[in-house]
Amino acid sequence: MEMIEELRERLDEVDDEIVRLFERRMELGARIGECKIRDGLKVADRQREKDKLQDVAGKVSTEFGKKGIRELFEQLIAMNRKQEYQQLVKAGALGRLPFIEVSGLDAQNARIVFPGTEGAYSQAAMQYYFGERCNSFYVRTFRDAMEAIEEGAADYAVLPIENSTAGAVDEMYDLLVEFENYIVGETVIPIMHTLAGLKGARLEDIERVYSKGVALMQVSRFLDSHSEWQQISVANTAIAAKKIVEDRDKSQAAVCSAYAAKVHGLEVLEANINDNPNNSTRFIVVTNQKIFLKDAKKISICFEVPHESGSLYQLLSHFIYNDLNMTKIESRPVEGRNWEYRFFVDFEGNLADPAVKNAIRGLREESRSLRILGNY
Repeated sequence: MEMIEELRERLDEVDDEIVRLFERRMELGARIGECKIRDGLKVADRQREKDKLQDVAGKVSTEFGKKGIRELFEQLIAMNRKQEYQQLVKAGALGRLPFIEVSGLDAQNARIVFPGTEGAYSQAAMQYYFGERCNSFYVRTFRDAMEAIEEGAADYAVLPIENSTAGAVDEMYDLLVEFENYIVGETVIPIMHTLAGLKGARLEDIERVYSKGVALMQVSRFLDSHSEWQQISVANTAIAAKKIVEDRDKSQAAVCSAYAAKVHGLEVLEANINDNPNNSTRFIVVTNQKIFLKDAKKISICFEVPHESGSLYQLLSHFIYNDLNMTKIESRPVEGRNWEYRFFVDFEGNLADPAVKNAIRGLREESRSLRILGNY
């Protein structure tokens, strides 16, 4: 009877031969890559890849083996493609990305827009990033802010994109796809909610609570302890505070920041009502110019994937092979196409880096409608 040690020794011999053949295959692939660069041919030849997979699967006798050999050769072909993309970078054949590198943002002469009204968290984020004396104005909604910079009424917009408690701001991801605007910066600020009402009002007087839907979620434990209160969603926490003042109704209260309460002359009825005391929100700075800061360290992109087995894995592997650290991935349904999704990815890097150019070239070749949302 054969011993396992003997079988493993024979397996090691086979593996050594596979390694030798792998290196030979990559060498031949590199020579093919040189020919493609010389002749101006595309990296991916989908029909040949399809024929190759069908051919190797036909040479295996079992169904398990057919699936296995297809998976193996899919990986080999993908590695050859990535090698060819690297060759393109070295040969300077990738071209320049349509983004202009700048040394800094001209905050002193810029006009900045934020959603909400005076006292909004977006205003606090804007002042933290640009300074308290920046030239700014507010609009009612995220869409209004995106339109303001697209039309040139403002140079930059400051908008929330992610909360540590409630997660992604889905509307912002959709707007980044809809508008030709680009992320050039980000900042994170703590979110500390209070319950604010008219001066002289008491908790016993409250019947209705107004705030942004996400903010109501972030204080759900406090609100659940007052289940008799009606919760009503509005566009913004600061707008909720403004409404309380305008309605002059002691039975109404707003979930907003202490700063918003102070700006609108409200009284804090209950402070620090967050479910999570470490609640914070990430805000992005958006412009209509295709620019990125020289020292930018994060890139945001979005893309759609073909409806094929393993397509998402193949796309994400471009980050692995280029030693790029992916920090976030989100998905959103594609409008008008049921059960199809658009993926949003954040990863570390700068658009001037060869590894980033290489990864983006591969992603663009193998995905549907890749868009660079910004480098910041």
